[in-house]
Amino acid sequence: MAAPSSEAERQRDKDRTRADILAVATREFADKGYTGARVDEIAARTSTTKRMIYYYFGGKEQLYIAVLEKAYSTIRSLERQLDVRHLDPEDALRQLAALTFDHHEANPDFIRLVSIENIHNAEHLAQSEILAGLADPALGGLTVVLQRGRAAGRFREDVDALDVHMIISSFCVFRLANRHTFQAIFGRDMLDPARREHYRKMLGDLVIDYLTA
Repeated sequence: MAAPSSEAERQRDKDRTRADILAVATREFADKGYTGARVDEIAARTSTTKRMIYYYFGGKEQLYIAVLEKAYSTIRSLERQLDVRHLDPEDALRQLAALTFDHHEANPDFIRLVSIENIHNAEHLAQSEILAGLADPALGGLTVVLQRGRAAGRFREDVDALDVHMIISSFCVFRLANRHTFQAIFGRDMLDPARREHYRKMLGDLVIDYLTA
């Protein structure tokens, strides 16, 4: 009777170790980039060894891909959990925009990882077997919202779900990725808490004003 419990505990330990490695690796890659990150450093900051990291993930590149998969899976999961089917189309879009705004602000490492992977021409992301299909459910839900808005005569016809996603993502990524250069040039911190709700509402207004123009 003890065997199943022991096996379950081993699996929990394995899951905890893997999660710990991913968390530390996320920060290491986000801070130093793919080239600058060191597996030795990741091992030193976790309760495991370099050999165990290779056992769990296969190597540095595979670990980096796993970090990207975890980062993208998190935002896609939040998008799927947001039930906007019964909301007014404009309210639904504002909630979707706010979700991305909140997620990106709370996860600056995600923005750094996206920027780093663009420097590498998405060569690692393209190797993932799961990332290509992660966005489908979210875009499908957004498509339904747009269709409802068009059926009500409120949204323009020449915009698709990916267009809207690009508008939302552009605003949210720029606000985080360009924060320091923007402040150095213009003297304004885009993450100033006093202006947070202003920017959050601005994003929703941009989306709705464009779709109803």
